[in-house]
Amino acid sequence: MPRHFTPSEANDELAHIRPLVEELVARRREQQRLSAVRAERATKVAGNGGGFDPRTVQEENEAEQRARVDIARCVNEIHGRGAIVKDIDTGLVDFPAVRGGEEILLCWRLGEEAITHWHSLEEGFAGRKRLDPE
Repeated sequence: MPRHFTPSEANDELAHIRPLVEELVARRREQQRLSAVRAERATKVAGNGGGFDPRTVQEENEAEQRARVDIARCVNEIHGRGAIVKDIDTGLVDFPAVRGGEEILLCWRLGEEAITHWHSLEEGFAGRKRLDPE
């Protein structure tokens, strides 16, 4: 059974979640950058290009793998705290909650100071509504 947060509890949890989401988004950007480098290299090699130092290629591959492992670790830690990662590129995280007897999700995205929105399970981010003041 998932944990349900009150808006106040979810905002308190941001002290733990925010640094993990910051790291998650940074690691994702690094992984994407390294993936793009690898794709560019593959295009050059396919066109008979070359001249790459195998050590550099190996180091980049290992760095991308480390980024993937760090992404998974961050997601697992966030989920372990009861929140749900919805978008690793933007740092979108939901917190399960109950409102008027209905299950909802309190919605927070990296860069926002606090959790101020919610949406139903079906609506998603596009259906965000402002929370009533507590």
